[in-house]
Amino acid sequence: MRNRIPEHLQQFIAEQDYDSRYTARDQAVWRYAMRQLVAQLRDSAHPVYFEGLARTGISIEHIPSIKEMNHCLADLGWRAVVVDGFIPPQAFMELQQNRILAIALDMRSIDHILYTPAPDIIHESAGHAPIIADEEYSDYLQRFGEVGVKAMYNRHDVALYEAIRELSIVKEAPDSTAEQIAAAEAELERCASVDSPPSEMALLGRLHWWTVEYGLVGTPEDYQLFGAGLLSSLGESESCLSPDVKKLPLTADAILTAYDITRQQPQLFVTKSCRHLTQVLDEYAETMCYRKGGAESVRVAIDSEVVATCEYSSGLQVSGRFNRLLTNVLGQAIYIGTEGSTQLAFEDLELYGHGTAYHAEGFGSPVGRLCNLMKPLEDASEHELQAMNIRRHEPVVLEFLSGITVCGTLDSITKENHRILLMSFSDCTVTGPAGEVLFQPEWGQYDMAVGEHITSVYPGSADRARFDVYPPASAQHTRKMDWTDKERSEFALYQQVRELRESGAANDAELSGVFDTVKADAPDAWLLWLELLELAPVGSGLATALRSGLEAMAKSDPETRLLVERGIKLLDNPVAVPSASAA
Repeated sequence: MRNRIPEHLQQFIAEQDYDSRYTARDQAVWRYAMRQLVAQLRDSAHPVYFEGLARTGISIEHIPSIKEMNHCLADLGWRAVVVDGFIPPQAFMELQQNRILAIALDMRSIDHILYTPAPDIIHESAGHAPIIADEEYSDYLQRFGEVGVKAMYNRHDVALYEAIRELSIVKEAPDSTAEQIAAAEAELERCASVDSPPSEMALLGRLHWWTVEYGLVGTPEDYQLFGAGLLSSLGESESCLSPDVKKLPLTADAILTAYDITRQQPQLFVTKSCRHLTQVLDEYAETMCYRKGGAESVRVAIDSEVVATCEYSSGLQVSGRFNRLLTNVLGQAIYIGTEGSTQLAFEDLELYGHGTAYHAEGFGSPVGRLCNLMKPLEDASEHELQAMNIRRHEPVVLEFLSGITVCGTLDSITKENHRILLMSFSDCTVTGPAGEVLFQPEWGQYDMAVGEHITSVYPGSADRARFDVYPPASAQHTRKMDWTDKERSEFALYQQVRELRESGAANDAELSGVFDTVKADAPDAWLLWLELLELAPVGSGLATALRSGLEAMAKSDPETRLLVERGIKLLDNPVAVPSASAA
């Protein structure tokens, strides 16, 4: 699987290492959460959710392995990889564009069953995967990835991503101190308080949040849940039904509503259908730099302070950190430039000899039409070039309508699909409309991009395989716990109870023996007691003792009481749930 992922994305891909990563208690948490979710969602989830659980290899009984999921996802035209928590949004979008689900490795802790502040395998697999069984939603998800990889982001987005990731790691780690959590919250607050207009990626992230993560479908009065954040949250899949949570019709205006990833949402948006989702997405996409191009989009690239690509009308792609833009009185781009490593490409493939090693100090070139040439220069034939005294290996003077002049010996012309992309000059001088020098002979070879307009501007490089500009994999990693002997003993008891349940042949003596050990070694492990109660004969002394112990634990705090009561209720009123194995 790893070999099929583009090289520049492989730094974000992890290994699941199933047997060593998940404890028997993790498996019990998965089972508890999934049984509760499926029972809770029977009347509120999009109907495809239950079909999708089976079709995507999601079992109620155990945490899914990526191998299991990929066996099923292949029939839907998708696949999955595992990642370590949050990855950069642009990398996430590129995976989605290629119909690859990014599944977080970690399993939420027993302390965060109702809601986890970090991505986990319940959210990523049982939340995201089932709904792609709906073909129109599947197409929307891929389409979102295609648009997402073109969304401009900036340095502030990168800093905010790191702060959110750090806070999610700290909040989920059981050994985090109050001081560590406070420090992470303060850093996120500092990043979020920066007075910076939201980037295209930030606005698109909001649309993703209000649809893919927290979307409702239907009408504000009669709706169903399809967002992964709702389908994977015991707390929010229930609380979102409250009239206190506003239900608003989905329009492109949703991008104006910010969200807080660590808290429950005060409002949700309702789409009419999965097809409607795509319409809203495309409506916003029309306003983005990759669709608009022009000087305004180049300014966005300059302000972003990250590597971006400007595509000329000839098809030539210039990728680098843009720092220069000249415009005419009409506001049209007449000259653009980069600083530092720059790549020239066509159709997302680097032009031979025009990589970052050659263009290590930047690149600059005019944009626009030549005087006295009644068509774009990129479309000029050899005959038309010669009629303009533009001949290889001879001195050439190119005068642009903008007032920019290029004067030098034309060494070569680069063409693709019969269109001129690039003209290379030696002994060249380039001057601007006011006579300022933009390039001079002692700087070396001058490669002039050819194109009448800048048609598209988007983040990153054109050929990512040769110019990888994604932010590196985060230095912050989800924390691996060093379990105590007491905790390991508790996990062994969870495993023992699981084996008894799966054998289907547990006798009273075995159950009583396990209970004696549980009372002595795990007196406060409410989920372990609940799993044992599931096996105890109804009305038996063992069942009575287990219920009595659970009732005592429920008095410790409100959340434990809620979890225990929900568990007992489901045991007393079992709900048939679909499973992948039964499909």
